[in-house]
Amino acid sequence: LAISTPPATHSRGGPHIAAGHPLVPSPVAMTISTPPPAPAEPQPQQEEEEVLVPHQELPNGTQPMEVVPAEPAATVENQPTEDTPISRFTWTIDNLSRVNTKKLYSETFVVGGYKWRVLIFPRGNNVEFLSMYLDVADSAVLPYGWTRYAQFSLSVVNQIHNKFTIRKETQHQFSARESDWGFTSFMPLSELYNPSRGYLVNDTCVIEAEVAVCKVVDYWSYDSKKETGYVGLKNQGATCYMNSLLQTLYHIPYFRKAVYHMPTTENDMPSGSIPLALQSLFYKLQYNDSSVSTKELTKSFGWDMHDSFMQHDVQELNRVLSEKLEDKMKGTVVEGTIQQLFEGHHMNYIECINVDFKSTRKESFYDLQLDVKGCQDVYASFDKYVEVERLEGDNKYHAEQHGLQDAKKGVLFIDFPPVLQLQLKRFEYDFMRDTMVKINDRYEFPLQLDLDRDDGKYLSPDADRNVRNLYTLHSVLVHSGGVHGGHYYAFIRPTLSDQWFKFDDERVTKEDAKRALEEQYGGEEELPQTNPGLNNTPFKFTKYSNAYMLVYIRESDKDKIICNVDEKDIAEHLRIRLEKDREEKERRKKEKAEAHLYTIIKVFESTCWA
Repeated sequence: LAISTPPATHSRGGPHIAAGHPLVPSPVAMTISTPPPAPAEPQPQQEEEEVLVPHQELPNGTQPMEVVPAEPAATVENQPTEDTPISRFTWTIDNLSRVNTKKLYSETFVVGGYKWRVLIFPRGNNVEFLSMYLDVADSAVLPYGWTRYAQFSLSVVNQIHNKFTIRKETQHQFSARESDWGFTSFMPLSELYNPSRGYLVNDTCVIEAEVAVCKVVDYWSYDSKKETGYVGLKNQGATCYMNSLLQTLYHIPYFRKAVYHMPTTENDMPSGSIPLALQSLFYKLQYNDSSVSTKELTKSFGWDMHDSFMQHDVQELNRVLSEKLEDKMKGTVVEGTIQQLFEGHHMNYIECINVDFKSTRKESFYDLQLDVKGCQDVYASFDKYVEVERLEGDNKYHAEQHGLQDAKKGVLFIDFPPVLQLQLKRFEYDFMRDTMVKINDRYEFPLQLDLDRDDGKYLSPDADRNVRNLYTLHSVLVHSGGVHGGHYYAFIRPTLSDQWFKFDDERVTKEDAKRALEEQYGGEEELPQTNPGLNNTPFKFTKYSNAYMLVYIRESDKDKIICNVDEKDIAEHLRIRLEKDREEKERRKKEKAEAHLYTIIKVFESTCWA
């Protein structure tokens, strides 16, 4: 699966990468309808036509949204001190195909005391995609220096099958310079205007926005290292999926130590050597005071800027990186490290029922793909993984020397690795729709995973029963968004203590266990009823942020894996090179900071004028 997603940006173009965040508080629902567009009249004073929908033109039967008077505009100093609950705004646009203006604005709605509206380009903002943004409705009259910070999602509702609704999520600090923010390539126009797809029914389109106004987050002053002891990774455009994986691998100290011990020389260039690029990256993550760039590493992959703006599959990247490192480790002191950490084995078998014949085949794995659909938790997925299939009737098994026989077919595990990587199948192909879909079903995973349960029902007869397969959760990699794109981040327990950390590109924050586990199960969340005594049907909404990869560490191996890694594990040439790079960076930084203290004076002698 290769997922391509454009970065969030403002309507005037020019990508500026903003990481998405899950919208945690419960939403407050609001609804507004846009009437059929009236024929456009020329407006000579304007550069482009803009359609604003006034309250009084709402069609009969539509309840106008209550408008709350706006509070004074927020500057950095008077931002809200607490996050506001999420508010959901629904915009119904009739006769969308007849809209002949370049821009279309929704009615203004209020969240957190601030005025907002949704801006769309029905024919695309110079692209063959629907372009959609969240806009500060009163930006033109706000005082100098205003700013407000919001987490939000924008959706085009599928009116035939809600599960195919396209939703994208991001966050932004709005200002006079960037008063709107969203997605220039939200969804292909060919999809939107195809009636059979369900996004335009009876020429009506339904758009939803969920907005939470948050206390101001000053990304310039927030110090991840100071607050958490860890630093983040810079996003090159759409590399958040890679950042979450790299942080997970870095925080497996035994793996980091092995990477440091891979032989590299002072003549190697990081952009041409994956081992050196990874060593350099890990060194900076360990000793830098600010976020680290991944450009050297992606260049060592052979990627260009186009690749950095494409989301690749995490599982594919993990396997390719493991294979390349495994190959580079051959013949060195760390040969076999990848297998020792991540490799397990299972046995595929077919056993005849009526005759004495059994066929087995041993296979290795570095990660396991577990079904999410139809499974309530990890144990249910493992039950399904080892489920026995009956081969009978027209599907009988042809056994050597015995002909067609009734048989049973299945998989059992010979051994599990010390570090168990579970890929959750959140993305599946829907044959009815002929498209990929994301499975947002609720799926639970435990803090401790016991794979010896029920008398070792997952184990083959050849398994070593002296090994205790009890695992503890190390990291949870999360995908927030839909099948067409989204954002990736990771919750990690670097030392397996009770303290979790969220690694979200450049920003690292402390989190509790509930945020890392329960809130990443997915499924639906129920809105609190506004009038509990009226027996209203509760409104539910799908949670689009959920776990897609889990990393467990075996209890009996954790002291070996969560080991100490210090400078003596790092090659001297690498320390010298990176220390010089750091000193040069500090010198340039100081030079730039002190530039205003100096001036250049040129002195001309009288002979110069002769």
